Amino acid sequence: MLLDPGRGWALTPAIDAVLDAWPEDSRDSVSSETHASAVELRTGVHANVGDAVTELSQLRATLKHVLDGLGLAAGASGTHPSAVWHEMKVSSRERHQQVYGSMRELARREPTFALHVHVGLPSGEAGIAAFNRLRAHVPVLLALSANSPFWQGRDTGLASARTPLFQAFPRVGIPRAFGSYGEYVRAVDLLLDCGAFPEPTYLWWDVRPQPRLGTVEIRIMDAQATVGATAALVALVQSLVRLELVDGHADAALVHAPEVLDENRFLAARDGVEAALVDPVQGRAVPVLEIAGELIGACTPHAAALGCTAQLELLGDLLDDPGPARQRLVASRAGLEGLTADFSLDFNAPLTRLQRGTV
Repeated sequence: MLLDPGRGWALTPAIDAVLDAWPEDSRDSVSSETHASAVELRTGVHANVGDAVTELSQLRATLKHVLDGLGLAAGASGTHPSAVWHEMKVSSRERHQQVYGSMRELARREPTFALHVHVGLPSGEAGIAAFNRLRAHVPVLLALSANSPFWQGRDTGLASARTPLFQAFPRVGIPRAFGSYGEYVRAVDLLLDCGAFPEPTYLWWDVRPQPRLGTVEIRIMDAQATVGATAALVALVQSLVRLELVDGHADAALVHAPEVLDENRFLAARDGVEAALVDPVQGRAVPVLEIAGELIGACTPHAAALGCTAQLELLGDLLDDPGPARQRLVASRAGLEGLTADFSLDFNAPLTRLQRGTV
């Protein structure tokens, strides 16, 4: 998020100034988003999580340098704690104006900020296999990443207010499973041929294939305040993809139970790591902490094979110090302006620490 310290750390529609000042040698790593007060940072393709996170740290440092020159600052969270819709501006880029034309005034609702992770796969069929099975893990990924309890200046009582806010858009949520890559292509082609939307990236599902890039993309997670928290979640996602393709970990009873997945998604958005998710195999609600512990254990050998053990181990810190609880603690002591200022301090915190420490 682009923040103005001189206006109470409010969002500021400065994306055009940021892009104009961005160094030419890394222009492919930055772009506008629907709202003019948001900026997207993108790493390149990397063989391991460590290299990707190193680049992300560099991109955050570059953004800070650019914003210092503009008298502005950056921060990351699933929502801005006090933004209101009538202060928002839609970016001028053609794609964003198309979104506004399709969504009308819904596109001007308060911006949300997410962490998207792409994992490369060798074929379309491998991509669909990973996509189908990752659907089962969307709720726990949301619970672990939840980082947006505040909205419009008030505590929503949710762990991730971003999730229901983004639900106002079409083509969101956990999509259905597909029997093959060809079935996915036929389903998307029908929508494209009928003019429902211009191209496949207008499918804003929680997890989606990205045929143009040869990836499966996880989109459910809230943006994280620190690079350390981001690294932990990226390592989990990459390890999960390998776990599912090699071991077929998720039970079919969960993979093919859309009503259970949808309910678990809501519970995760509401309660975060304190949620208990419906398990159709055990026939009971299982605490997220129990699910996460089992999942981390299953992912550990795959993280070792992928070279991201150190990053995966940071998940323990994320479980001990979840984003919603931390935000509420800071807000209780410093108010919402102080909380947003804290986002800016966390933005360039060292990778070796998940958070900067006790406030």
